[in-house]
Amino acid sequence: MSDQTTTTRETVAEPARGSDELLKETLKRCSSGTLGAALEFRRTGDVSLVPKIVLGIIERSVEPDLVDQLRNGGDSIRFIEDLQIDSIDMIETVMMVEEAMGISIKNEELIELRTIGDMNTFIHEKISGMGTSKKTQFFPFEEVAAILPHQNPFLFLHEATLDDRSATGKYKISGDEDFLEGHFKGNPVFPASLMLEALGQLAVFLLLKKPLDELGRERVDAADVYFTGADGVRCYKICKPGDTLELSVSLKRVRDPIAVFSGQVHVNGEKTALVDEVTLAFRLEGSEKKINGENGAAEISGLNGN
Repeated sequence: MSDQTTTTRETVAEPARGSDELLKETLKRCSSGTLGAALEFRRTGDVSLVPKIVLGIIERSVEPDLVDQLRNGGDSIRFIEDLQIDSIDMIETVMMVEEAMGISIKNEELIELRTIGDMNTFIHEKISGMGTSKKTQFFPFEEVAAILPHQNPFLFLHEATLDDRSATGKYKISGDEDFLEGHFKGNPVFPASLMLEALGQLAVFLLLKKPLDELGRERVDAADVYFTGADGVRCYKICKPGDTLELSVSLKRVRDPIAVFSGQVHVNGEKTALVDEVTLAFRLEGSEKKINGENGAAEISGLNGN
């Protein structure tokens, strides 16, 4: 994903094509700030301006009631599912981005651009020549359910998008969950503990799908991975039926048989819950190590010489 907070100024020579007057005509329905950033990018080649330009161009195609979600939702916001941008608007948006940035986006490349972060990263690499093998992967519910050991009615991940060492996902609270009848009577509130469970499931999904260098590229055994702890948990708002949990986890460190992640939950772009560390215990496929214990209270044979 793109890093909009970097303080290192990277530039490229002659980043865009066409005249300033043509650019002004192309961006005439965008904000003055977007146009100003695009003109400055043409003069300086400063790639730190990319997120601002992309956001301003996309905002032009978004319905007014979704503008706040676009501005506050971060890199995980999806063009179609979250912003309801149809195919025609998407093509027009891409053409404006091409004109503003002086790049060309092929149809086969466009298919991979599902989120704001995808677009920012792709453009940064195009204009700076800093191509990377890092690719995001999107998994719909059917694939998530086929991979995770968790299943309904205890599966709290409807989709996932993976990078090499981080992941985002979503779970929509339908209101049909049985436990909401008693949590609480007449006032259904999604339990905070299940927000942590959802983050844990997303972290498990990342472990199962992404072979890591620290593990010798070995695969984690889906039948032997457990939630063992959470530290630094803070909750900021309650969640109700109809809300969609926007989940994100980042791998902090891993060493067989322990992996530690940080996690966040947002709803409509608003901070909902944070956890400094989510810890998982796992066994690699083919390993003789065993993880014992109920509900993730793990005793790991072979760890620390035991």
